[in-house]
Amino acid sequence: MLMRTDPFRELDRLAQQMMGPGTWSRPSAMAMDAYREGDEYVVAFDLPGVPADAIDIDVERNMLTVRAERRPITKADDVQMELSERPLGVFSRQIVLADTLDTEHIQADYDAGVLTLRIPIAERAKPRKISVGVASGHKEISG
Repeated sequence: MLMRTDPFRELDRLAQQMMGPGTWSRPSAMAMDAYREGDEYVVAFDLPGVPADAIDIDVERNMLTVRAERRPITKADDVQMELSERPLGVFSRQIVLADTLDTEHIQADYDAGVLTLRIPIAERAKPRKISVGVASGHKEISG
C-alpha cells in the first residue's frame, strides 16, 4: 500500500486558519484544470459544497473571472465542532483568454461540485485550406 505524504499540509492548514476565510476583497484561490477537447477549450473548477446560486461568472474582453462563496452550514446551538478542515468564504480565479476563443458562446455546467466551462474555439482560429488558383493563359513580355 502506498501512502502519499505532504510535509507542508499542516503548515498550509495553519496558515489558512490564521488568515481566515476568503472575502470578496481578498478571495482564496480555487483549484482548476484546463484542456482542449476538439474545438473547445474546457476549464473545470472544484467547488464542492458551493450552491449554484453562489457562483458568479463574468467575462470582460478576454478576462474570465469566476467567484464562488462557500457559506458555513447552520448548526444547532448544542453542536461542538471537533474538526474543521473544509475552507469557507469566497474563492476566485481569473484567467486571461486568448483572442482565438469565442467568449460570446461560453457554456457553464455545474454538477457534483465541479463547475465546467466550455469555450469554443473561434472560427477564425480554426485551421482551413486555401486553394491555389492557376492563372489561365500566358502573358508575353515584348520589348
